[in-house]
Amino acid sequence: MGTAVQLAGKVVAITGGARGIGRAIATAFAAEGAKVAIGDIDKKLCENTAAEIGNGTIGLPLDVTDHGSFEAFLDTIAATIGPVDVIVNNAGIMPITPFGEESLESIQRQLDINVRGVIWGSQLAVARMKPRGGGVIVNIASAAGKMGVPGLATYCATKWAVVGLCESLTLELKDDNISVVCVMPGVVNTELVAGLEKHWLLGIVQPEDIAAGVLKAVRKGKFPVMVPKKLGPLLRTTAMLPRSLYGPAARSLGMDHFMLDAHGTSARAAYEDRASHSEPSSE
Repeated sequence: MGTAVQLAGKVVAITGGARGIGRAIATAFAAEGAKVAIGDIDKKLCENTAAEIGNGTIGLPLDVTDHGSFEAFLDTIAATIGPVDVIVNNAGIMPITPFGEESLESIQRQLDINVRGVIWGSQLAVARMKPRGGGVIVNIASAAGKMGVPGLATYCATKWAVVGLCESLTLELKDDNISVVCVMPGVVNTELVAGLEKHWLLGIVQPEDIAAGVLKAVRKGKFPVMVPKKLGPLLRTTAMLPRSLYGPAARSLGMDHFMLDAHGTSARAAYEDRASHSEPSSE
């Protein structure tokens, strides 16, 4: 987009908005005067979160793995507060498990929520934005969409898919005045990192940091958003390393066991159980 996007009055739809990053993004947009709608499979929590955010925020039921549910979500928003100007595809799950032990259900669930849900959300948004002359699609990927992490093989695959989707759409939709924002957080202080020790290099950022990055990117039409910013140089450096050096570098950074150390711990039990049955907010 050629000029800065004004957020006040914009209609913003956010998936997985009842918790974590989704909630923080919704709060930030609402504070800027946007008309915000959050969707989540946990209908009651979604409604409570919307009421707590205030500023006219509405909470609606949404299952991103059900195409009809996603259509109804966007149609209800259009009928209630107006056609969507910005969609944030945020819903996602992150089980931690050695790949050889991962269940078929876990693999399928991540593909359904983390990939299919984002693709459907993006496509449904395009269908509504094109006739109106433009809009913004924000897809929450991950730093794991640019580097492999033991214990997160399937999750990494889903986030690489999101990055690839965004790369393609940013080129394809340019002439339609639809801006695409790809957000790649590192370790964020939400349920998804339950049981993880603080990494000496990556550290931990807050959901509000991601929300601030999203708002800035939407305003300026910026494509890649790395939070924290130091992820950018780190990912560029690792991408340039030859394969013979990548493994030793990952080990020296502690990335070969960072996630796996949390596998099976009591601290992750509640999250892992809910992720296998519901739709936690992303990151």
